[in-house]
Amino acid sequence: MSTKLSQRFENWTFKASEDKEWMPAQVPGCVHTDLLRLGKIPDPFYGTNEKEVQWIDKKDWEYRTTFDIESFLYKQEHLELVFDGLDTYADVYVNDTHVLSADNMFRVWKADVKALVKEQGNMLRIHFRSPIQEDLPKLEKLGYALPASNDQSDVGGLGDKRVSIFARKAPYHYGWDWGPRFVTSGIWREVRLEGWTDVKINDLFIRQNEVNATSAQVTAMVELQTSQPIDTVIRIGADGQRWEKAVSLQSGSHTVEVTISIQNPKLWWSRGLGEAYRYTFAAEVLQGERAVATHEVKTGLRSIRLVRDSDEAGASFYFELNGVAVFAKGANHIPNDSFITEVIRERYMHEIISAAESNMNMLRVWGGGFYEEDVFYDLCDEYGIMVWQDFMFACSMYPGDEAFLNSVRHEAIDNVRRLRNHPSIVLWCGNNEIDSAWAHYIENGGWGWKKDYNAEQRERIWADYEAIFHDLLPEVVEAYAPDIDYWPSSPIVSLTGDEKQHAHPSTSEGDIHYWGVWHNVEPFENYNIYVGRFMSEYGFQSFPEYKSVRTYAEEEDLALESEVMLAHQKNGAGNRLIKQYMDMYLHEPKDFPSFLYMSQVLQAEAMKTAIEAHRRRKPYCMGTLYWQMNDCWPVASWAGMDYLGRWKALQYYAKRSFNDVLVSVDGTKEDVTDIYVVSDLLKKVEGELQVQLIGFDGMVHREETFAVNVAPNAGEKLLSLRNADWLEGHDAATTLLRLALRQEGVTDIVQEHYFVPAKELALQPASIKVSGGADEDGVHLVLESDVLAKQVWMSSEVEGVFSDNFFDLIPGFPVKVKFTSREGLQQADVISNPGAVEVRSMADFIRVN
Repeated sequence: MSTKLSQRFENWTFKASEDKEWMPAQVPGCVHTDLLRLGKIPDPFYGTNEKEVQWIDKKDWEYRTTFDIESFLYKQEHLELVFDGLDTYADVYVNDTHVLSADNMFRVWKADVKALVKEQGNMLRIHFRSPIQEDLPKLEKLGYALPASNDQSDVGGLGDKRVSIFARKAPYHYGWDWGPRFVTSGIWREVRLEGWTDVKINDLFIRQNEVNATSAQVTAMVELQTSQPIDTVIRIGADGQRWEKAVSLQSGSHTVEVTISIQNPKLWWSRGLGEAYRYTFAAEVLQGERAVATHEVKTGLRSIRLVRDSDEAGASFYFELNGVAVFAKGANHIPNDSFITEVIRERYMHEIISAAESNMNMLRVWGGGFYEEDVFYDLCDEYGIMVWQDFMFACSMYPGDEAFLNSVRHEAIDNVRRLRNHPSIVLWCGNNEIDSAWAHYIENGGWGWKKDYNAEQRERIWADYEAIFHDLLPEVVEAYAPDIDYWPSSPIVSLTGDEKQHAHPSTSEGDIHYWGVWHNVEPFENYNIYVGRFMSEYGFQSFPEYKSVRTYAEEEDLALESEVMLAHQKNGAGNRLIKQYMDMYLHEPKDFPSFLYMSQVLQAEAMKTAIEAHRRRKPYCMGTLYWQMNDCWPVASWAGMDYLGRWKALQYYAKRSFNDVLVSVDGTKEDVTDIYVVSDLLKKVEGELQVQLIGFDGMVHREETFAVNVAPNAGEKLLSLRNADWLEGHDAATTLLRLALRQEGVTDIVQEHYFVPAKELALQPASIKVSGGADEDGVHLVLESDVLAKQVWMSSEVEGVFSDNFFDLIPGFPVKVKFTSREGLQQADVISNPGAVEVRSMADFIRVN
């Protein structure tokens, strides 16, 4: 917050440059959303309509508004036009005078317009040049195409001419293997007129020099601009304390450093470890006791570092927060919409609260989207969600000419400066997958890109890569956010300058993206084999639920190979792979709606296998981020929540598998079942583990109890059970193990284990009784079943989230569930009427022979 005076603009209109008719526009927004709002194009997300709107990006577009300037603002000594985001190639005119040209979506653009404006009757006009027409000549000039695997140029009618790499614009706008191709233009962030006289504060950065439980030594870096010499006092206030510094400033730009020491600070912790406490720091420029300029920021005090220490296996890779080694649990975040300005605060809240409710403590902002809105990071700060922040480069090689590098430098500076006060950001990463895709030091390594280039071209392309990711970006991070580590690419081993640099599924240092399961059709069991020091990507697809699919498809489209289903499956072999894996692991679904449900169970089981394999290897492995948290349109994808925010089975499974205390079973051995207890808490886990052998009819055949005593922030193998001894002749297809961890007399963690693969289980239709109830925790539903009900799925017409779902219901063991509506997400709004909830289990969806 600052006391700079400002004014926003209203009453925008827009048109294609060649047209005469001006139409009403919404700013922030884009051409696609404005056209849709006016009924000029069909819903781009419906059916196969994506291909019907590809003409938009070939045209130039114009936006304009007329405006008067409020009197108090017009009287200011300086007036500056500020654009927080122009997408992407734009020429800006004020009263028909050109004031700036933009060529980077991610930058802030400013122009001094004091001499050009009058108090009344001004016009602001912005001409957006087609990003396609702008960049096609660059491709021709270069003489060869640079790799851009996910650029769906064919969908855009460009054949193999991939131009996305030339534009500093959200890469996913050009398509991805989960997203459509909508190459937007428009004013996508706020535009305003700012005024000031004498002095203004441009920025306040709280640089954290040394922070621990006893003291925080920080520096408040106040960036000032003055129009005349001034003797002043800079005052910083926080939590009732004040620090002051007297300075004499000449006219111009200045950075004043104020030393701050806070004793026994309240630290910022990630979710699960403590309070995500934040201080509000306020800066004032004083003339006497009058503040002539103010600015405030909110930040959390914490120490953070990426620890990469050599060990017997290779080298560690984990985040140390306030001296504590944190096991990172979470997912990769992509943009929540193809059209960025459609994402309102509620959608961000739903995502971040869902992450926190799913026991996550980290999201990776992936490099093919955009540097997220402030509200995203504010919510991560508030809920203790650490952020691994990529720069916006992904799965492509990029130019290295002077103009491009200069643009990238300004982009990096703007965004590092904007985001550096957020305690949630714990890492800046150069790019997504480029080091391993190009694999410069392995002749036949990577994704096969190098074979298309001669030796000279290869060296030039790699030199351009190094200029951006090994030189420019780390320099910016060091200069503007020195308390945050930089990582050159994800995944990578380390910057060795030889073949050891590039990551693969078996590397024992750096981070790993493991895609053998899915792309290579490897079995789920391989998740137990390929476990690295930090698993920053892995994933498995599913469809959204039936009512989400019906938002983009009609009943006649509900077939795997229909044109609409294929249009909403951007990974070419995706639908086939889902079916292929389903044939391997699950019973046959009886119809297409059942296939949708079964695909979610399949995805959830895959990710449970991976997450728990990673957590069982703690502390060798110290992070697991699955691909992906969310969707940008309704589609079959790797997301745990669909585009409409509906939790898939994966999200509920992740909530259980990310529990701060986990009971996990490794059943990969033929004759033995290994049982682990893993804890991320900073206190001991003491209690008892009840192990029961139960028939699908609810009969308890055997029961034993074992003491549990796990050290803080650690894990151990508690038991190895011989299967034959425990089964004692009972049919493995109708018998399960129920594991219940009791702490302080309360059973709070339950895990089931089956002795045979899911498709061999002898499932029977279940009669599930649902009743309402109330206790000291509030109102809830209670579910009971007469036989084992596998993957019980509850759904409600009211949009919201259950406290548990897609769980196994065993006779004699009722399950209590709450429901929280989207509207009352923080008020615990509960459905207490059992008739309002539909309940089914897997037996209802499988084909009976």
